[in-house]
Amino acid sequence: MLIVDAHLDMAMNAVEWNRDYTCTVQELREREIEKNLSDKRDRGKGTVSLPDLRKGNVGLVVATQLARVTQRGSAFDGWYSPAQAWAMTQAQVAWYQAMVDLGEMVQITNATELDTHIALWENTDVPNDKKPVGFILSLEGADSLINLSYLEKAYGYGLRAIGPAWYGSGRYASGTGTTDGLTAAGKDLLREMDALGMILDATHLTDKGFDEALALFKGPVWASHHNCRALVPHQRQLTDEQILRLAERGAVIGGALDAWMMAPGFVQRQSDPKAFGVTMSKLVDHWDHICQLTGNSLHVAFGTDLDGMFGREQSPYDLDTIADLQLYQDLLRQRGYGEDDLKNIFHQNWLRCLKQAWQNNIL
Repeated sequence: MLIVDAHLDMAMNAVEWNRDYTCTVQELREREIEKNLSDKRDRGKGTVSLPDLRKGNVGLVVATQLARVTQRGSAFDGWYSPAQAWAMTQAQVAWYQAMVDLGEMVQITNATELDTHIALWENTDVPNDKKPVGFILSLEGADSLINLSYLEKAYGYGLRAIGPAWYGSGRYASGTGTTDGLTAAGKDLLREMDALGMILDATHLTDKGFDEALALFKGPVWASHHNCRALVPHQRQLTDEQILRLAERGAVIGGALDAWMMAPGFVQRQSDPKAFGVTMSKLVDHWDHICQLTGNSLHVAFGTDLDGMFGREQSPYDLDTIADLQLYQDLLRQRGYGEDDLKNIFHQNWLRCLKQAWQNNIL
C-alpha cells in the first residue's frame, strides 16, 4: 500500500550527518560503524534511505529544511545569526535539488504535480526502483527567514509549509520546552503565509502559540508529527481539545515514531525502548485515541520523524528501517481497522489534505 510520510529531516541527515541517502540503510550503518563515528548518538543506527523508502512503498514525503538561531548561553544548539541559519537551509535546498537532478527525488509544489506523481507510484508496471521519491518542502522552525522578504524567496523555490516553532525560544514563535507564544514577527509571518496559500504546521507550538496561531491563521493547517498528551503527558503532545480543534479545521495529524513521544516516562537520549515496551503498536494506541475522539479515521496518518536526530536507539525496538511501516497494515487490522481506514491512514488523508490546501492554486 502506498505510504505518505509527512515528516522526514532528509537534507539535515545528508548535509550535517554526512549520510549519502542514495545508499541503503544497511550500507549507511556499516560506513558509520567502520569509521567508528561517535559525534552523534545515533551513529550506526539510522533507519531512512531512498532505497528503503522505495522498498517500503513510501512514495511521497514532506521533507524539511531545519536550522535554528540560538542566543549565547542557550541550552539549545544552533546558529548565532539568521544569516548563518539561512545559509544552512540553502545548503539543504541544494541537496534536494541535486537529488532531483539525479532522478532520485521529485519536488511536488501543486495539485497537478501531485496527481501526476501519485499516478506514477500507483502504476505497478513501473518498478519502485525506477520511481523518484516525491517530496513537499517544509520549514521546521522559521528562525532562518532573515525577514519576511525571505518568505517569498523560499516560496519561489518550492517551500509550501512552515512550522514557526521548534525547540526553545524562536524568532517567530516559542516552541517545545517554553510557554510563550508567537512573537510580533511571527504573527506577521502567519499573515504572509496566509496570503501565499501556504500550510501552517502546528507542530512544536506551545499551548499559547497554538491558540494564537489557529485564531490568526485562516488557511490550511496540519500537525506533521505529533502524538497524544492523554497517553504521554507532556507539552510536546496534543491535548484532546487541540486534536478536536485541528479536526474541525480538516487537519491531519502525523503519528511520530520517536519513543519518548510514545510511552510515558521515557527520557530522551537516555531510556531504552525495550525497557519501556515501545513497539510499533504503541503508535496505534495514539492513532486509536484520535480516531475514537473524532469518530473516524480521517485525521491520522504517518509523520514518523525517523532519523530526526535519533535512530534505532530511540525508535520502536521492533522497527529496523522505514520500510517496516508496511507492517502497520496488519497492526491496524488486528485492532479492528478496515481496508478503507488503512487507505486513509497510509495515504488518502494526506492526499486529501494537500488537494484541499492547493485547490485554489492548481497549475
